[in-house]
Amino acid sequence: MNSDPSAGSADAKSVAVQSIEFVAAGSRDDFDAVIHPDAYNHETRTEPPHTRTRGPASWYATALWLRRAFADLDFEIRHAVADGDLVAVEVTMSGRHVGQFVNYDESGAVDQAFPPTGRSFAVAQSHWVRIRDGQVIEHWADRDDLGMAQQLGWTPPGPAYLARMVWATRRARKTPPD
Repeated sequence: MNSDPSAGSADAKSVAVQSIEFVAAGSRDDFDAVIHPDAYNHETRTEPPHTRTRGPASWYATALWLRRAFADLDFEIRHAVADGDLVAVEVTMSGRHVGQFVNYDESGAVDQAFPPTGRSFAVAQSHWVRIRDGQVIEHWADRDDLGMAQQLGWTPPGPAYLARMVWATRRARKTPPD
């Protein structure tokens, strides 16, 4: 048994950081390695319905959903702090809006669609990750969604972009979720 108490914290931080970095570029196998089969992501309420399940498939589905909308997706790790099985990770998420970004309501229906603007963004986020058996078992986040929306021109939308949003939302409601 390892008697160094910081070793467990280092391992927990490494797993938590990997789980966030993999959203930008990880494979399904990467998610299988760090996400517990019973893991639950508390942040999927506005994501496609198939991201709202437990386990690595849910995390991978979230990653693909974000990657379709944002090129050059990156999570710059600022800090990671562990306290027992809980790890807090401060990041800057950045990317460029190149694909349609669709939000869903709690029932899983399309709520709003944002057509690509080509604009870049960089926003602060804090992720809270609980580790069990060397894998992520729970995740919460505090994100600057308003800052991202402002940088991408989603809010306040100009008249032309508002019209594009209406048409994109109508099209998305006719198309099954990604």
